[in-house]
Amino acid sequence: MDFDVLREWFTLENILDIIQKYRSFGPIPGLLLPLLEAFLPFLPLVVFVLANASAFGLWLGFLFSWLGSVTGAMLVFFIFRKYGQKRLLRFLLKNRQVQRLMNWVDRHGFGPLFLLLCFPFTPSAVINVVAGLSKISPFQYALAVLAGKMVMIFTISFVGYDIVSLIHKPARTVIVLLIIVILWYAGKRMEIRLNKGIKSENGG
Repeated sequence: MDFDVLREWFTLENILDIIQKYRSFGPIPGLLLPLLEAFLPFLPLVVFVLANASAFGLWLGFLFSWLGSVTGAMLVFFIFRKYGQKRLLRFLLKNRQVQRLMNWVDRHGFGPLFLLLCFPFTPSAVINVVAGLSKISPFQYALAVLAGKMVMIFTISFVGYDIVSLIHKPARTVIVLLIIVILWYAGKRMEIRLNKGIKSENGG
C-alpha cells in the first residue's frame, strides 16, 4: 500500500463528502475519523477536525473531534499498557529511543506532555505508545490528553471555522492563548495534588 497516495486522498473536500454521505449515522463519522487517526497516524487529523467544524458547526464539530481523538489516544495507551510486556511487543522496550522517551515521560509527567499535545503536528501516536509503556499513571496521562487535545482541536476548529474573523478580531486570538495558559495551570495543580496523594499512600 502506498501511504503517500492514500494520504493525498484525504483532502478536506473528500472528507466532507464522506461525512455528508453518512450523515444518517449522526455524529458517528465525526467521532470515528479522529479515533482512527490514533491507530493510523498517517491520517490527517487536522483535515478531520476542519471537516467536522464545517459539517457540524464550530461547537459540535469540536466536540466530536475532541471525543474521538481522546478516545483513540486512551485506547492506544491502554492497549500498550496491558500488552506492552508481551512477547509480541517486547521488542519496543529494548529500543534505545523508546527507552529514552519512556524515561523522559516518567521524569516530566503532565506539563510537557500537555504542551506537546497542544500542537497539531506533534506525533501523538508515538506519545500514546510511549506513555502506555512508561510508568505514568493513567489519570495523569488522561488529564494531559483531555486538556492538550482540547486546546489543539478547539484552536484548529476555531481557526478553520472562521479564519477571517480571527484575523480581523485579534481579541479572539488572545482568548485562545488564555485558554492554553489556564488549562496548563489547572493541570499542573492537579498533578501536584496527585503526586502528594501518591506519596501519602506510599508512606512518603
